[in-house]
Amino acid sequence: MAEIELSILSRQCLNRRIPDQETLNTEVEAWITERNESKAKMNWQFTTEEARIKLKKLYPVLPE
Repeated sequence: MAEIELSILSRQCLNRRIPDQETLNTEVEAWITERNESKAKMNWQFTTEEARIKLKKLYPVLPE
């Protein structure tokens, strides 16, 4: 999910030359504020069970 959000940031905010660090900080803060105010949501369809099947090494079954 983090990679998806960073991709959106890149397309919506960082898709141009930004002259300095201060401008970058200002632009990213404005983008974050807008995303939060609009209550942007992500439709995550990958379940834990599916992750355990496809990514066995990363999602081990925990003992109960």
